[in-house]
Amino acid sequence: MTDAIITRHASLDDAAAIAPLLDKYREFYGETSDLARSLAFIQQRFFLGESIIIVAQVNNEVIGFTQLFPSFSSVTLERLWILNDLYVEASKRRAGVGLALLNAAKAFAQTTGAKQLFIEGADDNPKARNLYTRFGFIENTAYHYYHLPLKPIQG
Repeated sequence: MTDAIITRHASLDDAAAIAPLLDKYREFYGETSDLARSLAFIQQRFFLGESIIIVAQVNNEVIGFTQLFPSFSSVTLERLWILNDLYVEASKRRAGVGLALLNAAKAFAQTTGAKQLFIEGADDNPKARNLYTRFGFIENTAYHYYHLPLKPIQG
């Protein structure tokens, strides 16, 4: 890909272009394709102001995105950002799009005075983990992260 990669903050107007990428991202992690739910999820994040989405585009086509969710450290009393999603269209990979999105996310986090940017990498995705390490993310060896699966309370 020789055309310029442009990164920018997405708006609600971009939801329809982001949704297919989110749907493919979800499929990569074993979820069933559901374009309508993916679109509704993106729209809801915009409506509620719950995340920052940065898109990468080439020739006005959105080919990748990253989504950041705010968090805070009560210990250091500082802002953190969780880089929850990073996806690039399969045919556009290995051209610097992921790196461009990481740079845009880092720049955004820095402008908000954030202490850190967090990202997770699946064990079965060594290419992504390698990108994160090359970018400067440090693998956490001081803490163990846990999750608790929950089911909604039926009322």
